[in-house]
Amino acid sequence: MTVRCYGIAATKCGEIATYDFALRLLIWIQEKPLITEQTVRVAASCQGVGLHSGAPVSLQILPAPAGTGIIFRRVDLDGFEIEAVGKNVARVSYATSLMKKGVLISTTEHLLSAFVGMGIDNAIVQLDNLELPILDGSAKPFIDLIKKAGIRKQRRPRTYIRILRPLEFREGNKFIGVYPARAYSVSYKINFPHPMIGRETFSVELTNGQYVSKIAPARTFGFLHEAEAMRQQGLIRGASSENALVLTRDGLVNPPLRFEDEFVRHKILDLIGDLALVGRRILGRVVADRAGHAMHTALVSRLLRDRTLWEETTLPEEPAEGYTHQEMRPALQGMN
Repeated sequence: MTVRCYGIAATKCGEIATYDFALRLLIWIQEKPLITEQTVRVAASCQGVGLHSGAPVSLQILPAPAGTGIIFRRVDLDGFEIEAVGKNVARVSYATSLMKKGVLISTTEHLLSAFVGMGIDNAIVQLDNLELPILDGSAKPFIDLIKKAGIRKQRRPRTYIRILRPLEFREGNKFIGVYPARAYSVSYKINFPHPMIGRETFSVELTNGQYVSKIAPARTFGFLHEAEAMRQQGLIRGASSENALVLTRDGLVNPPLRFEDEFVRHKILDLIGDLALVGRRILGRVVADRAGHAMHTALVSRLLRDRTLWEETTLPEEPAEGYTHQEMRPALQGMN
């Protein structure tokens, strides 16, 4: 039995390692701690109004057992539950809504985005109306709520979807694609004919708290001259300058911006929340250009339908010093 050396043994490369060493190496790799699922430690709640319905709503986040995923529970409808997964996507015009057996949950993307950013895999989200509260229009209030509840590690290893092959969608000048990569990253472009927006691009890797500091505070936005027409369609009835960036034709009603490029950062926030409907964490690079909710969820649907595009995997808690977990695998070749 020959073992390739990667700086992990006292034997020199090319020498024959002992069976005892090989066995200990195999055991070490198998026992290396994996990243596990997480839930909130205790319940936490908030109140607000729905962005589109304008209806008052109370929301509570509860701990959930490992393997549960994210479940929305309508306490006003005898506790009816809707799983936050792609098969339950209902409509996605100006927000992402879920529906099961005629029961609706609307505007899920900001909370789902916050769950991804904070590493929450399992939670019950109770609410007493059809739409989640918009709060300040960003994911930051949900981040603060999760921090208040605390985070509890669970025993079950977290399962990731590792992208194996590129997948792309294009519709006119809109585009979205996902590509193989070692970590989850998002790059987004937008282009609005407005002096405060224009062309904006932003990229982020969802590691080391980048989401919380760079994405979560970015608020939703809308145009004042479109407001009345949208209200006639039953939309933005709860919108105000307290929960959205309101743009006039040449300026901003409620400055200042939290970031110079807050608009594109919010699009990333939405995208992360929509892709959470895959039901597992993604290991891949997502690229979008003027995509929107419909294309985000189309990507989710295609990923769930085509198992050749990805594989399930787990990850170690942290790489050992001097080499990665992936680099350990070649050392096992030829041990059988």
